[in-house]
Amino acid sequence: MNLYFECNSGISGDMTVAALIDLGADVEKLKRALNSMNLNDEFSFEIKDVLVNSIKAKDFNVILHHNEKNPHHHTHRNLNDINKIIDLIDMSKNAKNISKGVFKIVAEAEARVHNKNIDEVHFHEIGAIDSIVDIVSFGVLYDNINPTKSYFSALCEGYGTVECAHGTLNVPVPAVVEIVSKYKLPVKFVDNEGEMVTPTGAAIAAFLYNGEKLKNGFIIEKAGCGAGKRKYKNPVLRIMKIKEDLCI
Repeated sequence: MNLYFECNSGISGDMTVAALIDLGADVEKLKRALNSMNLNDEFSFEIKDVLVNSIKAKDFNVILHHNEKNPHHHTHRNLNDINKIIDLIDMSKNAKNISKGVFKIVAEAEARVHNKNIDEVHFHEIGAIDSIVDIVSFGVLYDNINPTKSYFSALCEGYGTVECAHGTLNVPVPAVVEIVSKYKLPVKFVDNEGEMVTPTGAAIAAFLYNGEKLKNGFIIEKAGCGAGKRKYKNPVLRIMKIKEDLCI
């Protein structure tokens, strides 16, 4: 069994997690892993059904808990700190390796963008906890489905600017540009204003992408839809389970 990532509406961490859940990955394994992170004071999460353009999709939402005593406090974690967190999570060794691999791709891109050594790149609490949860969740669910191969359409990206901790950035943001250029990911610019491909989404694609193209003949066994949070025409990532062993 293989997977096909249809990224006509871009790709992000939460969209990928939601689509894998909709595809039938084990939610109980996911809950067990996330609850074992011992960061319950920093986040909670919810999984629900939503409608996007009247079509049912899953939504995976990470809810950040702010420090009421010191709301401006931010925990600074580097790649080594995050790997230590991953090591203690209740999930398989392969799921840990997937999670670490994706985070390394993000860290390397951020290091190149900011001209720092990879160990000097710190992920701030407000922007990092949701990324950690998304990437760990992806590792758990992808390992659970365990496809033989994964294929990708072009990563469709919008235009304009986005606000982040570093100020106003052009779309695609620098970290995404670094990832898609290093890993030779196919990209297509479309007429949607706003960010459609996030660094986490690009890193997931980079971790899985092997350059192979999907064959012309295949059977779609099932499709999972993951809803995005951004406001554009159709914020849904669709992942399909496919069989390719056909003579067409």
